[in-house]
Amino acid sequence: MPNIRVIIPVLNEQNAIALVLQEIPKQLVQEIIVVDNGSTDDTYKRAKEMGATVLKETERGYGNACLRGIQYIRDRRNPTDIVVFLDGDHSDFPEQMTDLVKPLIEEGYDLVIGSRMLGKREKGSLTPQQIYGNWLATFLLKIIYKVHYSDLGPFRAIKYDALLKIEMQDKTYGWTVEMQLKAAKQKLKITEIPINYRRRIGFSKISGTLKGTLLAGYKIIYTIFKYL
Repeated sequence: MPNIRVIIPVLNEQNAIALVLQEIPKQLVQEIIVVDNGSTDDTYKRAKEMGATVLKETERGYGNACLRGIQYIRDRRNPTDIVVFLDGDHSDFPEQMTDLVKPLIEEGYDLVIGSRMLGKREKGSLTPQQIYGNWLATFLLKIIYKVHYSDLGPFRAIKYDALLKIEMQDKTYGWTVEMQLKAAKQKLKITEIPINYRRRIGFSKISGTLKGTLLAGYKIIYTIFKYL
């Protein structure tokens, strides 16, 4: 079996993080890395109690938290073959991680996106603006980068050497789309699998506010044109 590490960026997810960690298939992964991005609740404590490796990243931003997790992996002596990214709000189904990494292990893929659009979505799990924004972003990726995606979903798996090759840089909302467009530019072998999606636990810091939605939308579109 390959060595698999999981990176979970979190911000004030004390009511969800224990459930997420509990549902990850432990026999599959070598290490679970939770990156606390400045929580003011008991997220750090609860993740620690569940046995995860818990890091702190004080500079706010989804991408910053993910980059902190990658740097931690780079500093390890024991090897990593696959990195899985997963949100800590319990909207995804961590037990589907087995299906997510399968194309990497058995079919030679470099990147697998868990697509919420292809799976079963609980009513209200995605807002109308999220659905439209996701459609627009994937449409632009198809037109500009000649790659077909159905989703920018955060639940994804990538081979570690491919992750280093694409040199991730985004520090905030453009993280997921940067990975996908760079993978296309590098001509990595990419696929999507259907994943199920449910209403998150707690309040979304992005889609839960008008400001967050607008900032995320702007950053995603900006990132798509940045790498032309």
